[in-house]
Amino acid sequence: MTIEVDYRFPPNIDAFRQAKVIAIGQTAGTWDERFSHREDSLRSHLAEVINVKTDEQGYNIATVRFPEINVENDISSLLTMIFGKYSMAGVGKIVAVRLDNNYGQLPKFGITGIRQQLNVVDRPLIMAIFKPALGLSATDHATILEQVATAGLDIIKDDEIMGDLDTAPTLERLRACRPILDQIKQETGRTVLYAINVTGNAQTLLEKARILVQEGANALLLNVLTYGFSVLEALAADPEVNVPIFAHPALAGALCASGDTGFSYSVVLGTLMAHAGADAVLYPAHYGSLPFDPIEEQKIRDILRSRNVFPVPSAGIHPGIVPQALNDYGQDVILNAGTGIMDHPDGPSAGVQAFFQALDYYQADQSFNWETLPDSALRRALEKFNQS
Repeated sequence: MTIEVDYRFPPNIDAFRQAKVIAIGQTAGTWDERFSHREDSLRSHLAEVINVKTDEQGYNIATVRFPEINVENDISSLLTMIFGKYSMAGVGKIVAVRLDNNYGQLPKFGITGIRQQLNVVDRPLIMAIFKPALGLSATDHATILEQVATAGLDIIKDDEIMGDLDTAPTLERLRACRPILDQIKQETGRTVLYAINVTGNAQTLLEKARILVQEGANALLLNVLTYGFSVLEALAADPEVNVPIFAHPALAGALCASGDTGFSYSVVLGTLMAHAGADAVLYPAHYGSLPFDPIEEQKIRDILRSRNVFPVPSAGIHPGIVPQALNDYGQDVILNAGTGIMDHPDGPSAGVQAFFQALDYYQADQSFNWETLPDSALRRALEKFNQS
């Protein structure tokens, strides 16, 4: 079994030469006659350049094939091999990684499992974010949760910068919110997932996750790139952490935003997340508040879905973009809104209602021109976010 990686180089760079440097330098390296008795073994570890082509922008893309025997079926050893030391050598960007289906981990839940938990199979899921991000108490979180959960919300998550802080410790947030989740379940039969942010150092994070699940957490949020892919893999493999893991893209820009170095977003937020065990992955939508390439977004969506991982377009999502989002994604998508729900003129509950009204209007193929809508949560949302 092999691993194929596409490296993109500017037109003035000898792509074949640089790819050869990678193929040799990131694997067995060179040897002399002293190791002739190891010739077969050494060659079995060498990568090879199998193709060089020029794309539409004039960039050269070299494909290197690596032996899978060089890695440990995880993301960390993979990254060390395919880019490790060479990432400091100058220009060169990884734009695709092709792995065997059995490489890494599949999600424990993914699209099908999350839908089964929520008992929602025929529509997009609606997700909110606790806002303001910092400064709320655990009781404040519970109050917000009650407002959005009773309005029909499917999922809510912590803001990614909300850690285990003195103002609202993680376990206190969970203990304050758990009765609301139980009440919704008892009164309506609905499950609402709360993806609570799990943080800590390498010694404590996994144990904290286990404790949260024991205390009733039904989903986790992890800043995968700041804490490391190995943490995601450990959580995904732990039988005690039997809840969906939502992967946040914090720090992705530092790895991916450069045109000539680093990785493409679709590699980091698509391929690597999908093979590390994430159940759902957040990333910017190109029509949201962060600049994002729609082609990369489409690649992320398709890569995630190929491994049953839920795509979660985020950042600037509000009811007015529902038609465009559903045209792009169809049903298997989680629409994740922070201010798009929490900043509704009539409060968070109305923000949730506006999303469901938007789904209804879309399904009925009705106009989203706010001036022709009856007075409703949706109309107020469209007025707020200047959508017509």
